[in-house]
Amino acid sequence: MDDKKNEDYGIKMPEYNGRSSPSSRDPFIAKAPSRHNSQGPPAAISSITNSPPISILAYCLASISMTVTNKYCVSGANWNLNFFYLAIQSLVCIIAIVICKQAGVITNLAPFDAKKAKQWFPISLLLVGMIYTSTKALQFLSVPVYTIFKNLTIIVIAYGEVLWFGGSVTPSALFSFGLMVLSSVVAAWADIQHALYGGGVTESAEAAEALSTLNAGYMWMGFNVFCTAAYVLSMRKVIKKMNFKDWDTMFYNNLLTIPVLFLCSMIFENWSSSNVQLNFPLESRNKLITGMIYSGLATIFISYCSAWCIRVTSSTTYSMVGALNKLPIAVSGLIFFAAPVTFGSVSAIIIGFVSGIVYAWAKVRQSQKNKMTLPTTQPVMSASSQSNRDVSS
Repeated sequence: MDDKKNEDYGIKMPEYNGRSSPSSRDPFIAKAPSRHNSQGPPAAISSITNSPPISILAYCLASISMTVTNKYCVSGANWNLNFFYLAIQSLVCIIAIVICKQAGVITNLAPFDAKKAKQWFPISLLLVGMIYTSTKALQFLSVPVYTIFKNLTIIVIAYGEVLWFGGSVTPSALFSFGLMVLSSVVAAWADIQHALYGGGVTESAEAAEALSTLNAGYMWMGFNVFCTAAYVLSMRKVIKKMNFKDWDTMFYNNLLTIPVLFLCSMIFENWSSSNVQLNFPLESRNKLITGMIYSGLATIFISYCSAWCIRVTSSTTYSMVGALNKLPIAVSGLIFFAAPVTFGSVSAIIIGFVSGIVYAWAKVRQSQKNKMTLPTTQPVMSASSQSNRDVSS
């Protein structure tokens, strides 16, 4: 879902929508064939599954396709069934996980535990807030602007860790935060200028409507930033008590959000026949349904490709790929949805791209520095590192 979108928040979260975290020991990835195993896969398949470039390409394509699919599904002129869309995503994902478990593809998914579900339910409610505000923001904003503003989540999470977990912010990371804020300001300025003077908008009423749309998008984006930070930081506190593996997290997140999303859809969304016809017009109905189904499967694809990328490369490479991947995601919005190409929008994309690289470099540098010094106290871990350590133990 946003969050199911690939985002580098200083934690290992999937793109975005945040329903699972990649692990280098993901059961979805086959181990390298033994030399003594005559039944192993052919050499060609083995070379593909152990190829760093192919794994990086697959991860990037999965992230881009998820963002593009989400934008396509919620960008209809009369679309207003976001809760229903997210419920279908979760339902498809759960069905796929169950089928994979029955087929033996997923081997370590624990049986459903009602006690764990009760403990995890508040986290799932935060996830509902995160993914719903994400789709609403994507509905009103272009893909490039959405991608740029998602960087602000990194800042909120970083300072949340400082306040609640004793983390720290290095000067390099602080510099990257400044670039992120600058890219967001430039993106907003470019969007407003285009709404007022670009695209052939000359009537004041049309300009006012365009500005109203942007303001709604910025509002939902602001909500999404804080909802995402609340979800990530809360999950860090709870996950170590649950002893969840990656597929357990994805399973409980999707399973527990299904009734909440369907209930919200029934209560808050218009299910009259006329509104359903507007949301699913006959000429695009089949494509829309296909996109909704794919978006549910894409959450699994992103988890698989993320774990694959970490397994055959490294966590450092994965972090850098996550930073570099923001550029093609932003460009995909220019290609598939005709987002305005102006000096301001291109400048914002470049600044946001550079900020991601600087942030990834700062995290790598800090990690290398910690390895080179003898510890005198237990080091403070980021949300992703702490969660992965707790899960592994």
